[in-house]
Amino acid sequence: MTRRLIMWNLVTLDGYFEGPKKWDLAFHEQVYGPELEELGMQQLDSAGAILFGRVTYEGMASYWQSATGDTADRMNRVAKIVFSRTLKNATWNNTRLLGSAEQEVARLKSENGGDLYVFGSADLSASLMARDLFDEYRLCIVPTVLGAGTPLFKPMPKPKPFKTREARTLKTGGILLFCEPVAR
Repeated sequence: MTRRLIMWNLVTLDGYFEGPKKWDLAFHEQVYGPELEELGMQQLDSAGAILFGRVTYEGMASYWQSATGDTADRMNRVAKIVFSRTLKNATWNNTRLLGSAEQEVARLKSENGGDLYVFGSADLSASLMARDLFDEYRLCIVPTVLGAGTPLFKPMPKPKPFKTREARTLKTGGILLFCEPVAR
């Protein structure tokens, strides 16, 4: 069984996955609750690895290495792969450092094992989207408008159609969307 590559992100109505400053994620609190926590645990339990770009890796490593609880235990235990041309060391437990994401991700997908997830990492995601490597997009739409920030989706040369596999509203007001790219 080959692995699937899945994007997981929270995104505002105006398309931002972080606010105007790096790691400005306060809008997550608006929708976070037991349902999102349970989904996060399920994803971590099914993950063969989590893939990060350098910036997201450094932020996640900084936070999770000192955090405690079930989610922290899973984050620290799960296999992690960071793609970077500038990072020299990846010291977070169970982390590998690799170079060219597009070629490596295609290779990783062909292997057996749990699904591969990308959390955050908009630049890494953009390069993987350009090569049509994602099999599924899992987004939690946060009903807020930031007005500025880092967009999740970068400009593309042509539209990319998706089909919605599932949509559900959380008790906190967030909307979970599970979408798959339409084959061209």
